[in-house]
Amino acid sequence: MADQDALSSPRMANDYDRKAEEEYDWRGPEVAFGLSYAFVNPGESVLDIGIGTGLSSILFHKAGLHVYGMDVSPEMLEACRGKGFATDLKEHDLTVAPYPYHTASLDHAVCLGVLNFFGDLRPVFSEVARILRDDGVFAFVVGDRAPGEAAEFLVGPEHTESDSTVTMYRHGTEEVTGLLNDNDFALVRCLEFPVPMDRERTSVLRAKAYVARRKRRS
Repeated sequence: MADQDALSSPRMANDYDRKAEEEYDWRGPEVAFGLSYAFVNPGESVLDIGIGTGLSSILFHKAGLHVYGMDVSPEMLEACRGKGFATDLKEHDLTVAPYPYHTASLDHAVCLGVLNFFGDLRPVFSEVARILRDDGVFAFVVGDRAPGEAAEFLVGPEHTESDSTVTMYRHGTEEVTGLLNDNDFALVRCLEFPVPMDRERTSVLRAKAYVARRKRRS
């Protein structure tokens, strides 16, 4: 849950898990895994999109799944590689399609703490739909956008862990369900939860976790 440029720092990469869990009380991984648990099985594969240090997919590994991951930051990938649980890690810019995976080659996908940096989610959803096998699930978290609420919002240094202010994006339920329908996903789980945006918990982002199943190809 930090500025993507700031994550290029080796110090930030090594300290990311502690800050996310202890200082910011980031519970996205537990929420997404809990919602997905009924739909995944040991021995299956899961693609972590924007894997970072692996915080989002370690629970899937503990449940017996094989973790594949991609991220733009070599420092974050190195931190993840050092944990020794990922089957395969690739350095790739998430804004660039196609992603480096074959069509219908992986069972499931997870994307946490990443989509708030995307104003347009269509490329990500399209690529996940291509890569997942039939009946695979896609678990993801977005900042929720209420009717009439602005999509863009600024996040300052107290959250980005840098000297910069970055633009982040909220995505409403209607937008998300439209994207799922357009890419042959069926929504199966959805849960709203708070995401603290500073250490003092004075600023909170209303987030939603979704789990959607890839429909069978005709």
